Amino acid sequence: MLIDVSTMKASTLYDLVTVGHFAIDSISSPKIKPARQALGGPPAYVSVAATRLDAKVSVISTVGDDFPEEYVSWLRRNSVDLSGLRQVATGSTTRFALRYQDKWKRRLQLQARAPSITTADIPHGLQAQAVHVGPIANEVPSDVVTKLRKLTRILALDPQGFLRDFDAHGNARLKPWREKTILELVDVYKSSQSEMKIVAETTDIKQAARKIADYGVTAVIATRGLQGSSLLFQNALYNVPACKPKVILDPTGAGDAYIGAFLAEYIRGKDPEWCACVGSAAASFIVEGIGPERFGNKGEVYARAREIYLKGI
Repeated sequence: MLIDVSTMKASTLYDLVTVGHFAIDSISSPKIKPARQALGGPPAYVSVAATRLDAKVSVISTVGDDFPEEYVSWLRRNSVDLSGLRQVATGSTTRFALRYQDKWKRRLQLQARAPSITTADIPHGLQAQAVHVGPIANEVPSDVVTKLRKLTRILALDPQGFLRDFDAHGNARLKPWREKTILELVDVYKSSQSEMKIVAETTDIKQAARKIADYGVTAVIATRGLQGSSLLFQNALYNVPACKPKVILDPTGAGDAYIGAFLAEYIRGKDPEWCACVGSAAASFIVEGIGPERFGNKGEVYARAREIYLKGI
């Protein structure tokens, strides 16, 4: 079914708009056999994590004619506005095979890629308190980021898709990022600790965060799995503990849920330390399910966040 997604409503002010590809993920691990297909990509995880905290969200993304109608219905049921979603009449949605060797270490293989997002895909009259740029396969060109900078109060970035290189079989590996001037446009930066070290070209995570902040970034976040996360804000570095999940089934999307929840609080002027705790809490629920099937509600997320916030970070 072709999705009718002409333009966003010019009169609507969104709290958060996520820009990047949706994906169809095939997820397997020692606990997940056979492989399970699931909706993936930052627009799914970031958006729904934010809606759980009462944020009004939308997306700018591109999918193929193979994007399942059930995913469209699920996103709408979860209050994700899809008026900025473009579905090409022929072509494939971005697809990944994710093979976890243990709870966190994985092999990533790109199996198909949707067309890149262009400046023409940015809806006329877009209004958003925050825009999060989350490429997964280098699908967001720099001119798109430049245009988005002019349309929002807070521009956030997870550069993971800019750091990925794919061989002839689609196997992903990390590469140096040569367009770091994009950081001059960014207010909030989030990536995994390993990715941040590549961006900043240093093995010292504190130095890496400060090098990224030197571009003018206000809040710099490094996620560290079960070791929690680090937040550099206004030259102060905070170590944020991980919220303890009841079980770890699938870590896919945990970092995206983190930044979605973080931004939902951050745009309201909340204490950045609290925002990071809420991000940690949102991530802890995601890993309890497979794909985007387990999001805590607002009360549950806040309860876990308070446990680590009140201990002091």
